[in-house]
Amino acid sequence: MFPLKDNIPREHFPYVTIALIALNVIAYLLSLRHGGSFFGGPSESVTVHYGAIPYELTHPGSHCDLVGGAFGVEGIACEGQRGVAGSAPAQPATWVTAFTSMFLHGGFLHIFGNMLFLAIFGPTVEDSMGHYRFIAFYLVGGLVALAAQVAVNPDSTAPTLGASGAIAAVLGGYIVLYPRARVLTLIFIILFATIIELPAVALLGFWFLTQVYLGTAGLTGAAGGEGVAYFAHIGGFAFGAALIWLFARHRRSLPPRYPVY
Repeated sequence: MFPLKDNIPREHFPYVTIALIALNVIAYLLSLRHGGSFFGGPSESVTVHYGAIPYELTHPGSHCDLVGGAFGVEGIACEGQRGVAGSAPAQPATWVTAFTSMFLHGGFLHIFGNMLFLAIFGPTVEDSMGHYRFIAFYLVGGLVALAAQVAVNPDSTAPTLGASGAIAAVLGGYIVLYPRARVLTLIFIILFATIIELPAVALLGFWFLTQVYLGTAGLTGAAGGEGVAYFAHIGGFAFGAALIWLFARHRRSLPPRYPVY
């Protein structure tokens, strides 16, 4: 499902949302300077150095890097792991990667999907709290989302990257503020596509339940979830839903069936 437009009228221009989208796009393009491809995303080296690695966050002072073999890159090794000797080369401080990881993406579809959701739901949430509060809400939501992912697997050496945790906080805030909002949505059913209006609570609620199912299924081995930070999505969404009223200043009153144009 791809959201296209909601029906919430806004009072202010969404400067912060647009700036965040621009920063993510610029960061994505800059990340390709040292390898990688436009559709495939940045190189593994960029991902390891600027993504947030749970092992680094839970082992202060220890860094991780790519290790190679006769057939190229074999994986990621970290200082302090059993059987690992030597030191990793100079790279950004671990706390810095908690922020840089929010603006990196693994490929074109990754950033496209994230920016689409941010563009649809971000302006409404920004309008509810103002520009400066929205910046804080977005960044703190991203950090909480990362913490949730790290808590599930603190020794993981897989880099976490993407804006989806922070955007999940935006979605959590949106569903609390405007559960009855109507969202024009593009839906693909096998080989067919259609556009329908869905209540925000149905669209975002389904998205959240999907993340919970896939995240828990991945923990039990019932489904593959490698490469997707489902618990970052869950943590970010829960943060946004629980704490939106600490940031939001007002909510627009709308009729039950305010149409989408």
